[in-house]
Amino acid sequence: MAKDTGSEIERMVVTRVFDAPRELVWKAWTDPKYIMQWWGPKGFTAPVCEMDFRVGGKLLCCMNAPDGQLCGWNAVEYHEIVLHEKIVSSMYFSDSKGNKVDPAELGIEHEAIDGAYDVTLFEDLGNGQTKLTFIGNDPMESAKNSGQMEGWIEILDKVAAVVAELAQAE
Repeated sequence: MAKDTGSEIERMVVTRVFDAPRELVWKAWTDPKYIMQWWGPKGFTAPVCEMDFRVGGKLLCCMNAPDGQLCGWNAVEYHEIVLHEKIVSSMYFSDSKGNKVDPAELGIEHEAIDGAYDVTLFEDLGNGQTKLTFIGNDPMESAKNSGQMEGWIEILDKVAAVVAELAQAE
C-alpha cells in the first residue's frame, strides 16, 4: 500500500470519448449483461457477473484468461452513485463469495493509495458524445509499471465496442 504522506500522489487516470449519449455509456458500465462483455483486458472473459447496483451494494465478477484459465474474482463496493454522472467505488480481489483476498496471496503486487476510492465520471460533451473518466486508487507510476494502465485502456476499448452495439440498436 502506498502511504499518502501529505504530498499529492498522481493517481491513475484513463479517459475515453464515446460517440453515444451519456445514458448509453452509463448503461454499458452499470448493467451486468454488458459488464460481462467488457470486464478484463483484451482476450479475457467474465463468465460470471452479479450486481447489486446501489450505495452499499456490490458487483462480483469472475475473470478468465484467454487460455480459459480462471484468473480469479473481483468485487466492487459502491460508495456513491449520482445517476448518469458519477460512481465512487472500491475494487478488490475476492473469493467467489465476494470476501476480500489479499493480492499477495494471489501472487499479485498491488499498490493502492490509502483512503482513495475509484471514481468513474460520465460527462455529456454534447453532440451525442460522452467522456468517461476512470480515476483509480493506484499511483500512476505503479499502474504504468504493472501493466494495469494498459489493461484499463484495453477495457475501455471493449466498453467502446459494447457502446457502439447499443447505439446501433437504438
